[in-house]
Amino acid sequence: QVQLVESGGGLVQPGGSLRLSCAGSGLTFSRYTIGWFRQAPGKEREFVAAIRSPARTTHYADSVKGRFTISRDDAKNTAYLQMNRLIPDDTAVYYCAGKTGMILSSIRYHVYYDTWGQGTQVTVSS
Repeated sequence: QVQLVESGGGLVQPGGSLRLSCAGSGLTFSRYTIGWFRQAPGKEREFVAAIRSPARTTHYADSVKGRFTISRDDAKNTAYLQMNRLIPDDTAVYYCAGKTGMILSSIRYHVYYDTWGQGTQVTVSS
């Protein structure tokens, strides 16, 4: 069974940090481009960051550039999203998603990903 499972969400104060993990099973993880998306209540799902396979290039939404870092450890079948200097607008459910054979022009669009995790809640509040 192909599966992605997120973990690491929680409640954090503004200015704080969290690291999200995305663990894959039942798939050849190294072949998957991994994307992180988020969805706040009443809003559409939006792109946050992605790391391509096999190029390993990284891509970020303008709203998180310089604050978030995406990485992966294929030996552990896991991708990460390090989130620093969090702000209340970062509050959302965060999802990781995967796709093999992802082309660069599609990487920011959730409709092109075919494997999704269940999501993890991130709340930034004082």
